[in-house]
Amino acid sequence: MKNTSIFVFVIFLFQFTFAQSNITIGFLTDKNSPELQPLLEQLKTEIRAVIGSSNTVNFKEVLTNNYNLEKAKTNYQALVNSDADIIIAFGVIDNIVLFQEETYPKPVIVFGSINSDFINLPPEQKTSNINNITYIIAPLSYRKDLDAFKALYDYKNIGIVVDDYLVNVLPLTSIFDPYFKEKDKQYRIIPLSENGLNENDIKDIHAVYIAGGFEMSDNAFSSLAVTINNKQLPSFSASRIRDVKLGILATNQPQTNIDQFFRRIALNVEAISSGTNASELPMLLEYKNKLTINYDTAKLIGFPLRYAMLGSADFIGGQQKPFKVNAISILDIMEGVLQDNLSLASSKKGVELTGQDIKTAKSGYLPNVTASANALYLDPKVAEISNGANPEFSTSGNVILEQLIYSEGASANIDIQKELFNAQQEVYNTNELDALLNASVSYFNALILKTNTDIQNQNLQLTRRNLEIAEQNFEAGSSGKSDVLRFRSQLAQNTQNLIDAGNQLKQGYFTINQLMNQSISKEIDIIDAELSEGVFKNYKYEDFYTILDNPKLQPFLIEFLVDEAKKNAPELKNINYNLNANDRTYRLNDTGRFIPTVALQGQYNLALSQSGVGSTIPTDFPVAPDGTYNVGLNVSIPIFNQNLRNINRQTAVIQGEQLTYEKENIELSVEKNVNDIILDLTGQIANIEISKVAESTAKESLELTQNAYKEGAVPVIQLIDAQTNYLQAQLGRATATYNYLLTSMQLERAIGYFFLVHTEAENQEFIQRINTYILSKN
Repeated sequence: MKNTSIFVFVIFLFQFTFAQSNITIGFLTDKNSPELQPLLEQLKTEIRAVIGSSNTVNFKEVLTNNYNLEKAKTNYQALVNSDADIIIAFGVIDNIVLFQEETYPKPVIVFGSINSDFINLPPEQKTSNINNITYIIAPLSYRKDLDAFKALYDYKNIGIVVDDYLVNVLPLTSIFDPYFKEKDKQYRIIPLSENGLNENDIKDIHAVYIAGGFEMSDNAFSSLAVTINNKQLPSFSASRIRDVKLGILATNQPQTNIDQFFRRIALNVEAISSGTNASELPMLLEYKNKLTINYDTAKLIGFPLRYAMLGSADFIGGQQKPFKVNAISILDIMEGVLQDNLSLASSKKGVELTGQDIKTAKSGYLPNVTASANALYLDPKVAEISNGANPEFSTSGNVILEQLIYSEGASANIDIQKELFNAQQEVYNTNELDALLNASVSYFNALILKTNTDIQNQNLQLTRRNLEIAEQNFEAGSSGKSDVLRFRSQLAQNTQNLIDAGNQLKQGYFTINQLMNQSISKEIDIIDAELSEGVFKNYKYEDFYTILDNPKLQPFLIEFLVDEAKKNAPELKNINYNLNANDRTYRLNDTGRFIPTVALQGQYNLALSQSGVGSTIPTDFPVAPDGTYNVGLNVSIPIFNQNLRNINRQTAVIQGEQLTYEKENIELSVEKNVNDIILDLTGQIANIEISKVAESTAKESLELTQNAYKEGAVPVIQLIDAQTNYLQAQLGRATATYNYLLTSMQLERAIGYFFLVHTEAENQEFIQRINTYILSKN
């Protein structure tokens, strides 16, 4: 029995030692750049994770050829002659060298840089069928990319950017010549050096296809994207989403393809280490291409984003994009409204017209001078016996002067028109305050619509992600096809919601343009509003909430604001001016009727010529002067004027009572509005804090539910509910601040004082008066 136990232990030890084998892996690449290092580390980590603790994996130093074919051949032979068990090669030059080899003494895995357009395999071939070598062929295709780019933008002449060391190595023309001939398009190969591109490189082309630059640093690639975008050229990357994040317009590669690459390599290493010949491993790496568009780049180069793209493309950017030159703040909108709003301009003309009425009233005290000329032909029989007083032919002229010295009616009219002018000015002030409030409302409505559009876009992307999970679960057999269909339906609904949100946002921008008297179709953007930042840095809602939440201080604050509102309200000032005008009308028709009207009148007559019969004066008759004048003074008092004075006086009394009722009603409305808005503000401040918690909770719940659904632990309806709750929570949190600020603007309108259109000193003085008033009540 003892000998048997020793034998079993020896067998177990032998098996354990065999299982704990060492695997040495060598790497071949064109260039070991700093950007490649994290990818290599990720690949090594993936290999170790798949191989497991049962094997020890050693990695040899990476051999690079620096784009030299002879060096690549030498590196390959060095690994063949070394202790490497498996050779992994990636890079175009290494790929070309390995394609030229006839036999492979050691297992080789080739992947990464050779476009599938260069590989012409029979459709039924799934493995290399060559001893000790396998290829990983991804759905990287110039033709498919160019088709996708053409669907996005119908270019005529395209520049294809290829790394300069590949231009003479790869048979590019064999791919591009027949393709572009068939499409009736033009193309030009543009070599890409380490220094990037300049504007002359991309001159006279309509679009750019980036088929190189994989090994460029992020800074260098960003500079490349800037050069292209400065020329307003649509661009498309053949490589990865990283290029789109760095400024390229679009790509057809999905986010997860690099992870799939590494997982396939690791699985191939595991299979080879377990005894599988590399020639038997599958070559094709399947994944779905996915169009991704950089929203910021599209706006920057003026690229039209069609709604049809929303259902099929992912979008990067759009929330934190840098503001364009025509991005405006609420202060810009307010200033634009005050300067150019057509309704305000019309209202201002109303004030000017009332000013003309004052001038008309005052003109009653200006002299009235009339000059006239007469020509007369008289019957000769009459002229003959007139002794020269009335000749047959005569011409004369006269000037009449009328000057009102005093009239109670004229003076009253001047006083009344002045009061009506002031009343009309208050109508304009009312319209101005309303216009400023409308500007604020349009600004915050547009912000809410903009936020809604961004969140609807995020929700659309989230639905796409959930659809991918559902498809993976369906393929793995952990869920039914109904889940996939449900998310496809959800995707269609989310797409329509995003389209509707985009349309509503455009309508919000149309409203702002109309208020500012700009072209309705002018493209604008609005700067976000944040509490205690930017133009709202003085809106310390926490301090305001402290006062509102204090039962002792709140009534005093409301009392001060009501008094301030009544003092500033142009509606009340308008009523007061109309009351003054009405009072002057009453006095005119009461005691004013006993005040006489005094006027002065003068006339000068001049005989210009006399001829014909009767023009000669007899010698014994005195000669009349050619010119004569007269002056008169008129004093009049109306005794009875059809009882109109009494009727007008009674009318003035009725109008005065009516205006008084209107004034009292406005005062009550002002007081109610202030109290209502203060109540709303209290709720809005609380809503800001509550919405933050709600969003955080909904986000965490969605993540947990999403993970649980991925594991098959919860039904699809629970995931949809979690997503819907998160969407609502996002909208609630994003709009809570806007609603608070909008309510603050409504309060400022109610008290007739907008902080944003006053100076810092004026605002500080206003706040000081609030503090002084509250302190005086304690």
